[in-house]
Amino acid sequence: MEDNRHRFSDKFDWGLLLIILLFFAASAMSISSAQTTDQYAVNFVLRQGFWYVVGFGIIGAALFFDPDQYKRLAWYLYGIGIFLLLLLIVAPESIAPVKNGAKSWFQIPAIGTIQPSEFMKIFLIVALARLISNHHIVYDNKTLKSDMLLLVKICITSLVPLALIMLQPDLGTSLVLIAIVTGIIFVSGISWKIIVPIFSFLSVVGGSILSLAIWKPEILEKYFGVQSYQFGRIYSWLDPYSYQDREGFHLVKSLNAIGSGQISGKGYQDREVYIPESHTDFIFSIIGEEYGFIGASLVISLFFLLIYHLTKVALETKQPFNVYIIAGIISMITFHVFQNIGMTVQILPITGIPLPYISYGGSSLMGNMLALGLVFSMKYYHRTYMFSSENDE
Repeated sequence: MEDNRHRFSDKFDWGLLLIILLFFAASAMSISSAQTTDQYAVNFVLRQGFWYVVGFGIIGAALFFDPDQYKRLAWYLYGIGIFLLLLLIVAPESIAPVKNGAKSWFQIPAIGTIQPSEFMKIFLIVALARLISNHHIVYDNKTLKSDMLLLVKICITSLVPLALIMLQPDLGTSLVLIAIVTGIIFVSGISWKIIVPIFSFLSVVGGSILSLAIWKPEILEKYFGVQSYQFGRIYSWLDPYSYQDREGFHLVKSLNAIGSGQISGKGYQDREVYIPESHTDFIFSIIGEEYGFIGASLVISLFFLLIYHLTKVALETKQPFNVYIIAGIISMITFHVFQNIGMTVQILPITGIPLPYISYGGSSLMGNMLALGLVFSMKYYHRTYMFSSENDE
């Protein structure tokens, strides 16, 4: 007779399911508030509910595979992601329309738009997790040379999808990929003697470019071909009220909305500040205005709870492959939240990055649910594979 410990109810991660349901409740209330005007004929709450149902289906499908199977499928998934990104480039506009200057979506009849880069983020995480875990098997005696080799392999694997996404162009998703890779590198076991100098150099380069964009933009225009209008996003970030009729319009509206919410907010659907497309990237502005500091803090706390839960699963698992996957997922979610909320309160420049599990968006939600599906799989098969080796290629 099967031991009671192996029953589905014992192995399933009910805590993570509860967190997802709380996110759905917060998402539905926020999107419902964002639709108080007659701007749209579509009920985005119902559509978000539909995508959540699809997401739960993805989680259910993810439970049919254990972590070792995901490890074997890693490069196949990576290849599928690269193929979709390449197909997006050559596809005609009838299939892959250009929206807001970017060619990032496939138009699927009766479904809507699907963004391949949202799935590529997860495929890249799985591929890097396999690459790193297998590297440590081959090079069990760590040296600076083997660590540098690992770093080169990580960079090459990551640069291919990063370049294809930047060609769309999609700055927001490109930044997310960089955050994912950075987070995985930090837990990959690569010596800090390599990490610190490289990241210090990159930080200096990034800071220098930002300084030039602010104080000496003519240098970037002359020697790097940057167009003057491209600096508008940086200038509107630093001084939005001088650009409130152009690039700074959304940021000014967002600051007014969040500031007017004060401590407890104006109440459900009692907002007064109108922000276009507020059900997507600027959903946090709706939360800040209608539910105030208290509501915004509860939403942020929910993300802390999710990250804590993922960290706990990572600490419980016995497979390095699982740890690297969760590190990538945590890096992805953390960057999404910090960037999205940061851009609504002027901490960071505006990029087209949604708030995970709350902003409306089918592709984003499906990609994020796939990420949690991997975590559900790890938790579900944890007892079975607790003492397994990492020798599986």
